[in-house]
Amino acid sequence: MEAQSNRRSDYKWLGFFVYALAVPLALSIWFLAVRAPLWLDETVSYWTISGGFRQIWARSVEVNSFPAYYYILWATNAVFGGREVVLRIPSILAMFAATYVFYRCARELFARSIAVVATVVFIVDSLVVFAAIDARPYAFALLATTAAIFSFIRWSETRKIHYAALLGVASAGIFYFHYLFGCIVAAFAVAYFIDRRRSPFAELRQLGVAVGCFALVMVPLLPRLWYLYQVRITPVFAGKPEFTDFLQLLFPGVVPFVFVGVVMGAALARKLSRPSDQNVRQFIMCAALALVPAVLLYAVSVATPLHIFIERYELVAVPGIALCWAWILSRVDSRLLRVLGCAALVTWSAYQNFSSPTARAHRESWKYALEFADANAAQDGSSLVICSDVPESNFQNMPTGPAGESDLFAPLSYYKVRSTVVPMPRALNEQAQLIGRRFSSQPANHERRFLALAYKRSYATLNWLESLTSTTHAFHVLGNFDGITVIEFVPRNAHGDH
Repeated sequence: MEAQSNRRSDYKWLGFFVYALAVPLALSIWFLAVRAPLWLDETVSYWTISGGFRQIWARSVEVNSFPAYYYILWATNAVFGGREVVLRIPSILAMFAATYVFYRCARELFARSIAVVATVVFIVDSLVVFAAIDARPYAFALLATTAAIFSFIRWSETRKIHYAALLGVASAGIFYFHYLFGCIVAAFAVAYFIDRRRSPFAELRQLGVAVGCFALVMVPLLPRLWYLYQVRITPVFAGKPEFTDFLQLLFPGVVPFVFVGVVMGAALARKLSRPSDQNVRQFIMCAALALVPAVLLYAVSVATPLHIFIERYELVAVPGIALCWAWILSRVDSRLLRVLGCAALVTWSAYQNFSSPTARAHRESWKYALEFADANAAQDGSSLVICSDVPESNFQNMPTGPAGESDLFAPLSYYKVRSTVVPMPRALNEQAQLIGRRFSSQPANHERRFLALAYKRSYATLNWLESLTSTTHAFHVLGNFDGITVIEFVPRNAHGDH
């Protein structure tokens, strides 16, 4: 008995040591790419605040977003400056707060050790890792989502009216950062009616308080939501998802492999416990929080042309998914196996990220292509023909003023160029061909060198430009930077070619 007691004490200290190291090591993964250049969508965030405080509201309308995050980003830029790492600080702080709130959610449902493992699963999820340093509103949307989940769990357990009010306020707060994250409200409704299926309206007064608080906080957003409903212009920039994409969301990274190993070890050691009625209730709640938003996003994407099952929106399901995996671990009645599982999860995840050649890049950036092209064009004042990579450029008119003042060319608002820019749409459409022909037909341009820049989706336009100017210009590729190709067009008479 004494030896068994000592062994349990050793496991306790081992668990304390592993859990104390697991969270900081998992969090370190977030910062691998924190100094990376801004990618396209992050420059859209910067463009939204670059016109000053007074223009944030109008510019947020142009990019079909809500302004709360951009006011925070504007204040950060005004106080601390606009370096890439500084612009990411609000998202980092929001994700830290979301992680803490998520831990509190897990702690409401599970023992402390299980809650720590759940938090590690949450932290190392690739969607969370990306959003944590992304200068966009998704970390704040996830913070609001976890706050709403915590309120819902507390209300479900305590039946106290102030938690019902907090649930209404927190749920409405989600919409201030991104309306698609509001699908978590459907998960609350499903979990509520399943849990209270025998008497769903027994707490009608508290339901009224939750709905009333939700409606009251939503009032300022109604004009913006109505505007989004009226325009209903959402470019399809993602393909229809496959079912494997849905499974990949539910079974993230190395988590399934680690947990299957732990469960198999527990089964062999006869350390799996049978769930009680309370445990089943917990699982239903966790499953609703995971599956309802995931299924909604996937179903809409499969059944309609609106493809919204993409990474930044899938983030809403991550807290529920992490709680589901934690519930599975809670059925393992072995402290040693739980500790080993946590150690394996964080070690494996850290190794994969720190050894990845792309871990220190935060998506493709226009920075290097623009810097190179502008320096090259400055030698003789050459123009830059730039294809936008913003999907809306395919059906909006190109800017007539400075390109950097348009959201369609948001990278130019942050990575500025001195050269004259000839703006082109993303696709090779009628507008692109009209602009290209007008530019190439000007006699002065027959004798002038120019550069063309395009991301992968606009390579067809580069090929078309090469064909269009083949009699007046020779061309060759100067370089490729993060998928953005820079091509030089040189007048043929400059080479002595006639």
